[in-house]
Amino acid sequence: MTQHVITFDTLQYVKRLKAAGVPEKQAEVQATLEKKQTDDICAFIDSSLATKQDIRELELTTRRDIRELELKIDLVRKDLLIKLSCITGSMMAVAVAMLDYLIKFH
Repeated sequence: MTQHVITFDTLQYVKRLKAAGVPEKQAEVQATLEKKQTDDICAFIDSSLATKQDIRELELTTRRDIRELELKIDLVRKDLLIKLSCITGSMMAVAVAMLDYLIKFH
């Protein structure tokens, strides 16, 4: 899983705030809060959002699963055809026996 990292230069942020007239203590607190928020956003992305790689892996897994299901369906179809032909053959044998019986005794 990919870890998302956003580089946040707190020192540069503090310098810019101070240059704009923000007191140093306030600038430091703001920088700390911004860094925390940036880290929280990265954590949210990592835990909640699918990446392109996640989607590619899911697609490959889904294709593999579909192929396995197709193979199983094919086996069941062949098994059913064999059973159906056995049943059909048995039914024909019974029909022939009944016809023979009817011909002989009527």
